[in-house]
Amino acid sequence: MFKEEYLRWMDADLLDPDLKPELLSVKDDEEAIKDRFAVSLKFGTAGLRGTLGAGTNRMNIWVVRQATQGLANWVKTQGGNQTVAISYDSRLKSDVFAKEAAGVLAANGINVRIYDALMPVPALSFATRYYKCNAGIMVTASHNPAKYNGYKAYGPDGCQMTDDAAAIVYDEIQKTDVLTGAKTMSFAAGVEKGLIKFVQDDCKDAFYQAIEDRQVRPGLAKDAGLKLVYSPLNGTGLVPVTRVLNDMGITDITIVPEQEYPNGYFTTCSYPNPEIYEALEYGLKLAEKTGADLMLATDPDADRVGIAMKCPDGSYELVSGNEMGVLLLDYICAGRIEKGTMPKNPVAVMSIVSTPLADKVAEHYGVELRHVLTGFKWIGDQIASLEAAGEVDRFIFGFEESYGYLAGPYVRDKDAVIGSMLICEMAAYYRSIGSSIKQRLEEIYAEYGRYLNKVDSFEFPGLTGMDKMQAIMDDFRKNPPKEFAGKKVLSVTDYTDSESTGLPKANVLIYGLEDDATVVVRPSGTEPKIKTYFTTTGKDLAEATAKKEELAAALKPVFS
Repeated sequence: MFKEEYLRWMDADLLDPDLKPELLSVKDDEEAIKDRFAVSLKFGTAGLRGTLGAGTNRMNIWVVRQATQGLANWVKTQGGNQTVAISYDSRLKSDVFAKEAAGVLAANGINVRIYDALMPVPALSFATRYYKCNAGIMVTASHNPAKYNGYKAYGPDGCQMTDDAAAIVYDEIQKTDVLTGAKTMSFAAGVEKGLIKFVQDDCKDAFYQAIEDRQVRPGLAKDAGLKLVYSPLNGTGLVPVTRVLNDMGITDITIVPEQEYPNGYFTTCSYPNPEIYEALEYGLKLAEKTGADLMLATDPDADRVGIAMKCPDGSYELVSGNEMGVLLLDYICAGRIEKGTMPKNPVAVMSIVSTPLADKVAEHYGVELRHVLTGFKWIGDQIASLEAAGEVDRFIFGFEESYGYLAGPYVRDKDAVIGSMLICEMAAYYRSIGSSIKQRLEEIYAEYGRYLNKVDSFEFPGLTGMDKMQAIMDDFRKNPPKEFAGKKVLSVTDYTDSESTGLPKANVLIYGLEDDATVVVRPSGTEPKIKTYFTTTGKDLAEATAKKEELAAALKPVFS
């Protein structure tokens, strides 16, 4: 079957000049053909994600057209104003895929609002809400290596598409022949007919205003003298992040020159993810050279932000997503109480794999901290439920350990633009009182205990990868471990049992161990990997780290 599909693609005019040479190069390699054509990229709540190339199991013009026809079929059943917002990042072919998607929608009589230049995930979420769209499309593969691209689908609330809607779209995609099934129109024709319009300045300005309105201590950063090094990691963050920081009075910003402008090859780091040291190396060198207070980096679609903070000895220390989530929660709570802007019955939200230290901080400030499944759409879902009850102002902050933050209900996905603004404001505030982010973090640990949160990942590539991952998860359930590294398992929470958790089903296991340690085992929803999350405590970092390493060593053989 896959060979017939390969030959069909070989006979077609594939439009993209990169595709036919690739197919010719594998004509005698059955495994390579099978890898490209035996399956199709699965469309889920995170949309599509895969390596660029030819075939049904790759990201290319044809797969994007097919997915967009499926989305169009769903939109046409939704009523409303029959409009879809589109944005795209700096990845290879992102602009091409965005325009192809716009053309398919226009050919189906659906209106399009597309950004005239690359813009981040939160800007797409905002435009979807601003124009009261039925759906949104973000062409991105987030922080994956350069060979990847993807297609995130959003619902009318600006949140990533619900499971139910995604299932309907997937059914429609399966009914659509990948090479001949999508209606098409050129981008230029769609513009001429008035079906494709660009996002206007009023929407962009409203996006920036919504972010700047969430300052905790407005005006403070102007006189604090914060010195910043910033890297957009060759992605979408440069324009929105510097615009907001300049608006709030932070102007001493040195941009990492090698990572300043869009570059989908990501030549300075193989994995443009602000969670990892290698992505921040250029920025760290520049921070050391300039003596910056803070080094900041946003990922290519600018929904995640990572930092390195200056320590008293002049060195720089990376701050984990959990640590920054706790720091921001602490800063927002203390600042809003001080300024009299804290709502009654405030609500914060975090993912179930994030640090229990946040629970302690929330309790200290009298904030209700809700726990949701991994994936920022579940945080968006909590905002939506507050909005439906007329209580959206109660939401003050949401975060995931994977460097995603949001303060305010103006979008329904993580936002590195507001994350950057609040981190810089927080750094400026601590600088203005003779303190620092590092000092405040140490104070938090002194008050609540020395928590350590670490994540290990195990990759399972190839066509059999997903099966191996499922077999591992099945074995955890069939043969429940009684201990890890000599620490007894005191509790097991299986998130496939929604009755006991009160949350939707998810393939996640959380083990509560002796000594306040936890181990979480969770397959990624977007990549062929299983992640293990460890929480340990100790009298100091060394003790907490030693405990984590013991647990990790005990688990490693399971994934090899």
